[in-house]
Amino acid sequence: MTAEGAPRVVRDGDVVTITMCRPARRNALSRDHLEQLLAAFTEVGRTDTAGIVLAAEGPVFSAGHDLGDVAGAPLPEVRSLLALCTELMQTVQDVPQVVLARVHALATAAGCQLVASCDLAVAAESAAFAAPGGKGGWFCHTPMVAVARNVGRKRAMELALTGDVIDAATALDWGLVNRVVPDDELDAAVAELMGRATRGSRTSKGIGKQTLYAQLDRPERDAYGIAVEVMAATSQLPSAQEWTTAFIEKRRPVWTD
Repeated sequence: MTAEGAPRVVRDGDVVTITMCRPARRNALSRDHLEQLLAAFTEVGRTDTAGIVLAAEGPVFSAGHDLGDVAGAPLPEVRSLLALCTELMQTVQDVPQVVLARVHALATAAGCQLVASCDLAVAAESAAFAAPGGKGGWFCHTPMVAVARNVGRKRAMELALTGDVIDAATALDWGLVNRVVPDDELDAAVAELMGRATRGSRTSKGIGKQTLYAQLDRPERDAYGIAVEVMAATSQLPSAQEWTTAFIEKRRPVWTD
C-alpha cells in the first residue's frame, strides 16, 4: 500500500516519472516527504531505466521546506533535516539516469533547489521561481548552493537578496531551465528533450553525467585530470568500442547497454 502523500512512481518504457502528490501542502519538502523522495530516487536509480522525470501535482511545484519542521526545533534536528535534503539533492545527481524536472508552477526555496539539482528542466510559461528567504528571516543558504551553480554569482545574489519571484522566461535567460513552453505543450516538450537526452549507451551516459558533476566546479587543471582519466578508462567499455567501430564501418551503432 502506498503511504499517504507518497510520490507516485510510474514507469513508461525507459522513463520513470516520480510525481510529488501533496497539492494541499504545496508539495512542501517535509522530513517525511524528503525521505520518500530519497527512497524513490534511490530505488529507481538501481533499475535499468534511462531517464527520470520529476513532476508535481497541484497549483505549486514545491514550496520548499515545511516550516512546521523548523519552528521551535533544536539545532541538531534542523541540521539533520538540512542534511537529509542535501542527500536528496546529491542523489538526484548521483543516479546514472538523466533526471529532468517538469515544472508546471511555482518552485520556491528548496523547491527551486530541487529544480536546480536536476540535470535538465522544462518549464511551462506559468512556472515561476524564487528564493524567498532573503526577504524574510531565514536566508536560503542551502538552496543557493544548487541555484548559484545554475545562474551565476550576480543573478544568484539578486534572487537570494531580494527574494523576488522570477518568471519562466527569466529563468530560461538566467540558465535555471532548459526550455519554456506553453502550458499545454509541457508534456510533449518534456518527452522530446528526454528522448534526445537518453540516446546512446546508458553506461557511457551515466558515467558521463557523474564525471561532469565531479569536475564542474574544480579548477581547470584538476578538471582535466579527472576527465582524462575517466575518458581513457571508458574507451575500453563495449559501448565505446562499438561507437568507434560503427563510425569506421559507416553503420549505425548497436547498443547492448
